[in-house]
Amino acid sequence: MTQQPFSALTSAEVNRSVQGRTLVWPIGATEQHGPHLPLSVDSDLAEAFAAEIAAGLDAFTLPLHQIAARSLPQSGGGLSFPGTLYVGGDTLIRYVRDVLESLVALPFERLIIVNGHFENEPFLFEALDQVRGRGLLDGREVYAFSWWSLVQESWIAAEVPGFPGWHAEHAGLTETSLMLHLRPELVTEERPEHDSPPRSGVYLHPINVEQATNNGILSSTSGSTAELGEKLFRHVTDEALAMIRQGEGLLLARSRPDRRGRTSPNGPDEDLDRAAPPAAATKGRGA
Repeated sequence: MTQQPFSALTSAEVNRSVQGRTLVWPIGATEQHGPHLPLSVDSDLAEAFAAEIAAGLDAFTLPLHQIAARSLPQSGGGLSFPGTLYVGGDTLIRYVRDVLESLVALPFERLIIVNGHFENEPFLFEALDQVRGRGLLDGREVYAFSWWSLVQESWIAAEVPGFPGWHAEHAGLTETSLMLHLRPELVTEERPEHDSPPRSGVYLHPINVEQATNNGILSSTSGSTAELGEKLFRHVTDEALAMIRQGEGLLLARSRPDRRGRTSPNGPDEDLDRAAPPAAATKGRGA
């Protein structure tokens, strides 16, 4: 199976093509990532993960969104370094909400949002919840996550000793390794070090940027390799596909062709894959 670009469809065929299908939307950023990585890191990673997940589910990929929430000093190095483009959180909420409102006019059954920028997450979730509160997501499955949220602690313990926390992994070991695997032509030879990553959940003003970062990076890049990046990429995509195919955390099972082998908590005789979808699943659909 391969991922299919939603934007390549014609208007005449879009309803028929996405009927009952999965859409995957990568959301990234254009943000400084030190002297060794491009501004496109968060977008490159979100797009790569989205494409791999879409390929595994025979899904459509929506166009990448590249302008993100404001970069903060304690998680993205802040705005003291040139190149970061951003919008305010309220603007991002409205943008995502409007896109979702346009999407729900289509007869898809599952939406997956893959986030690549730390500061985006609360605003994406808020936009989704506002749309959900209006009933516009009734009868559809939605998964929205930042790619790092799927990394198991056991994987981190085995592969990244001395891990500083995801808030401080900005332009550090994991992002550098992923870029060496996915886009090596965009990675320079520099491998900056920063041995004093910031604490999580602390806002400082006025912040000493030179102390909190090393040219915009929040942790060290030592040990970055394409091999580690490939391992991490495979781990995240495998975790994502397993979560989605199993319907992990969903209130109701859906009768989907890519969800096999699930059994009811009441016993193995009840096939949840064949459970009828909720009545709301047909609400507002049209081919």
